[in-house]
Amino acid sequence: MPQQQSPTLALKVDVDTFCGTRDGIPNLLRIFEEFGVRATFYFSLGPDNSGKAVRRLLHKGFLAKMLRTKAPAMYGLKTMLYGTLLPAPLIGANLAGVIASVKDAGHETGIHCWDHVHWHDHLRQLSREEVAAELGRASSAFQEIFGCRAATSAAPGWTVTSTSFEAQDALGFTYCSDTRGEFPFYPVFSGKRFKTLQVPSTWPTMDELIGENGVTAATVNDIYLKRLKPGLNVHTIHAELEGNALLATFRELLVGLSASGVRFVTLSQAATEYGADAPACAVEMGPIAGRAMPVALQAPAL
Repeated sequence: MPQQQSPTLALKVDVDTFCGTRDGIPNLLRIFEEFGVRATFYFSLGPDNSGKAVRRLLHKGFLAKMLRTKAPAMYGLKTMLYGTLLPAPLIGANLAGVIASVKDAGHETGIHCWDHVHWHDHLRQLSREEVAAELGRASSAFQEIFGCRAATSAAPGWTVTSTSFEAQDALGFTYCSDTRGEFPFYPVFSGKRFKTLQVPSTWPTMDELIGENGVTAATVNDIYLKRLKPGLNVHTIHAELEGNALLATFRELLVGLSASGVRFVTLSQAATEYGADAPACAVEMGPIAGRAMPVALQAPAL
């Protein structure tokens, strides 16, 4: 049974880019080893087309978010040009050893996507066959690296459709983490209930908080420590940010959480402990503070 009265934290690590994989993963593995933490990593395994995200400037708030988070300095110039002025490097094919080192270090691994920008920006326009192909390519690359099938996936940008939930069900994942919410649940989207358990992120990300309402890298951890609640908390970090420019800030967060007596678990442990009696909840794409584009939001239990 879950330790309902003690704070439990599952750390979800989204790895979006080539540089985040190459540089961020080794940094995070070192800091997790220091604190004795086991996390769940989700890998982008196809081309890094981060430069194509410039099209999001058409979305209200995206440019403001880029300026607020100092994105060019955070992500690096090369990443901002991949897929446009620079060729898009294949992440899984070129960095298989770095990716495999995550499992060797004792962490849980799963699929983030094949092409992060393509999924995030175009999922709603993709056919059932195209969505299945995107997940299929990522699944094949994962199996080539790890020698086994992935048991979990997490959608880029918390972007979902009924077709993406359907594709996950078809792959037989144990659970997924595509949503923002409060507790594990079974998703209902466009009136259809799906069979793969969702373990949602319950905390805002650092890039959603820093630069808003006077929050800085020096004060952001105060928000997290105040937000910590009994039972399950799920925090998504990014290899590109907490694994690089915000590494010192993230380490300070781990210091504070450890001092608060937090029990760290992987998402699979969270799914097992907190998902046994999970209800069905509707999911809708909607706005969230600090993020320019809609995300999948958990509604109250049906």
